[in-house]
Amino acid sequence: MSSHHQATRQQFDPQAQAYLTSAVHAAGPDLAAAQQLVAAHLPRHGRALDVGCGAGHLSFALAPLLGEVVALDPAPAMLATVAAAATANGHGNIATQQGDAAALPFADASFDLVASRYSAHHWLDLAAGVQEMRRVLRPGGYLLLIDVETDADALVDTHLQCWELLRDRSHIRDRSDAEWRRLLADAGITLQQHERWPLRLEFGSWVSRMRTPPEKVAMLRQLQQEAPQEVAAALQLEADGSFTTRTGLWWGQRGG
Repeated sequence: MSSHHQATRQQFDPQAQAYLTSAVHAAGPDLAAAQQLVAAHLPRHGRALDVGCGAGHLSFALAPLLGEVVALDPAPAMLATVAAAATANGHGNIATQQGDAAALPFADASFDLVASRYSAHHWLDLAAGVQEMRRVLRPGGYLLLIDVETDADALVDTHLQCWELLRDRSHIRDRSDAEWRRLLADAGITLQQHERWPLRLEFGSWVSRMRTPPEKVAMLRQLQQEAPQEVAAALQLEADGSFTTRTGLWWGQRGG
């Protein structure tokens, strides 16, 4: 296991319950949009894979619409949380599987839908992860990606990535719409729909959810306070450190 994978597990295993109850993760217009897309394009008996499932919110949203959802994550405590919540909420068609996005433990063309929500910014090799998602997707199947969408402006992007990395040592990179479009095209996925919504991150819960050390919180606040005016405006930076970025959704289809 790589040092990054170890850091990711160490970061998220103790916080599984916090992610289950996180307002940012448990709700949002992206979940409703995902349900609408799946209901419109997938058969009721369809099989889906949720890559980097975290506490399982995307799996829970899709389970009533499909025959089976496999929730995959590298963190065992996250999978235990998903299994317990699925049982408590009557989602008998959710299975859990430990694994990594860059080496999915499934045969080619195993799923009608492969999805991921708020996970890809942690992936060490994003291109490999997207290629793997395509590999396990049946021809004609659909790929759904939801993640923080960074700004196309380099200055705003640089500040956002720095804030994210100080807060979370397992963070790799938020991607822009242009970056996602290139990654999907390179993997042979035809993009059919892109949507975005504002995502306000309340500073206190944002850092406490990740157990960010106090010294890094202080560094983060200093960076925010010294941010150029155009960065503060673009990210709607508030006095307490809360800010607004974007959630992006990309929906595409694998060719035959």
